Amino acid sequence: MSKKMLDHTKSVLKRVSFDVGLFRKELAKAYKFLLPYELEELTHWLLKFTEEKPELRQCILNVK
Repeated sequence: MSKKMLDHTKSVLKRVSFDVGLFRKELAKAYKFLLPYELEELTHWLLKFTEEKPELRQCILNVK
């Protein structure tokens, strides 16, 4: 079931990536509910996903 939660989180983050505020809010939720190894995988995914989106990359730094 954990994999489903991680996949769902990625899906939500993709859908709200047009709005920095929503992205930050959903990212904060993810960091509360995902397990440590899932957070590691999410962090790797986020770094790749936000390569071309510096405004979203800033959100990653704020949540950690």
